[in-house]
Amino acid sequence: MNSIRVASLAILASLMLVPPSFGAEGNKQQPPILTPKQSPKPRINGVKVFGVRPGRPILYTIAATGERPMKFSAAGLPDGARLDGEKGRISGAIAKRGTYRVMLRAENALGHAERELRLVVGDDICLTPLLGCNTYGGWGARVTEANVRAAAEAMVRLGLINHGWQYVNIDDGWQGKRGGKHNAIQPNEKFGDLRAYCDYVHSLGLKAGIYSTPWATSYEGFCGGSSHDPQGAWVRPARPKDGYYFGKHFFEASDARQWAEWGFDYAKYDWNLASPGSVEAARRLADALAAQDRDIVLELSNSAPVPSAAALVGSAQLTRTTGDLVDLWDRSQMDSALRKWAVGIREVMLQHDAYAPFQRPGHWNHACNLRVGLLGGWRNKPLTPSRLTPDEQYSHISLWCLWSSPMIIGTPIERLDEFTLSLLTNDEVLDVNQDPLGKQAVRTELANGGEILVKELEDGTKAVGIFNPGSEPVKLTVQWSQMGMHGKQEVRDLWRQKDLGVFEKEFSTVVQRHGVVMVRLTAK
Repeated sequence: MNSIRVASLAILASLMLVPPSFGAEGNKQQPPILTPKQSPKPRINGVKVFGVRPGRPILYTIAATGERPMKFSAAGLPDGARLDGEKGRISGAIAKRGTYRVMLRAENALGHAERELRLVVGDDICLTPLLGCNTYGGWGARVTEANVRAAAEAMVRLGLINHGWQYVNIDDGWQGKRGGKHNAIQPNEKFGDLRAYCDYVHSLGLKAGIYSTPWATSYEGFCGGSSHDPQGAWVRPARPKDGYYFGKHFFEASDARQWAEWGFDYAKYDWNLASPGSVEAARRLADALAAQDRDIVLELSNSAPVPSAAALVGSAQLTRTTGDLVDLWDRSQMDSALRKWAVGIREVMLQHDAYAPFQRPGHWNHACNLRVGLLGGWRNKPLTPSRLTPDEQYSHISLWCLWSSPMIIGTPIERLDEFTLSLLTNDEVLDVNQDPLGKQAVRTELANGGEILVKELEDGTKAVGIFNPGSEPVKLTVQWSQMGMHGKQEVRDLWRQKDLGVFEKEFSTVVQRHGVVMVRLTAK
């Protein structure tokens, strides 16, 4: 073993997480924050490639950290696009198809940063995984307009927008009955003018999301996208599940027109994707959204079966591969009732590989919303901290980034604690999620019960997650030959943003129970 490797391993050993005292009853000690403090100098984050259809309105906020005030510029913007240099927002509409290379620049009193943005005007949108939040985990069907406005304001106030987080999505619970000039679902008494709401979200540099289902009734018992009545009349069933069916008449076109007129940028369409007729239902809404005069990202949820995954993933920008993820490591921690419908981190880890062949930029395998922060509001109970240990939460975020899964925060973000915020704002980790190649890493087993996920990145480097699904800390060794690599590799710890040294042939590290060491390998 050469001296470089010995020194590097010694440094790494000193950085290993102490096994945390954290479990089903909550955190017993301050969770370890690995993400370093942000530099006051400018750093441009977020997407490196952005897709928009010809003639559709653009809203692109340059994600940049660093001390404010900050000035922005963009060299090479095509005709029709313009930049607000104070706010760092690109808007307008571009008529001509093509790929435009735009050099972004952010500057403050301490320096400047530059990065290229590829602006792709064509048929595909959402060319990198979506980063946003959703109301269901915190509020369930009780959600109000005040709740989502608070989330939007918090996304800006807490600086999430500066790391590439963009979407603020309303889930189930906003729906009233059909009406208006489009005979579309109108908001219930908890929501006001949704056009004014979308305008407000856009004024913050963010994007707005809405929710529906092709069933007659949603999971929480609200008006859905179909009906046996030709005019879409809806009566609340005695039990929500009595409305879990496709009606004879579908209203996707009406609802899509209304969402576009209000100004929504995203729609979650939620039902059991294994139901007969699901591929057709997905295609109808996809076509209806594509016909509008603004780009609206489509998420299909939930439980996409592998046999129809190609068709479903091809219809939407996001497709949920799982049932409902809960904040537990695996089903062994669940009671019999919960096991019937829920999955833990480990179950998702085992089943997500099967969907890798279907993913490509603009069509993402969504592994469910994030289970970090305060959770449980959907059950009409007080919010409580995630039951995942700190190491399990690092594994959770690392997996979603290595998979290029969309990441949707499932907690009221206005109540994020320092640890959870650090999980969501590590730019070197998020860069792996947002890599333009959009590759989904798949698992390879190691000796000693460990597993690795290897992700090829656009710049030729590789991101590697070294996971320990076992119940005790273990030393794991990754050999370059397992990943089709050879020679010397520089190893960088992405969570700590720290170079660990140059290694030949292999790299060894201690990984805590249910934990991860996430590194980037660069050939030397």
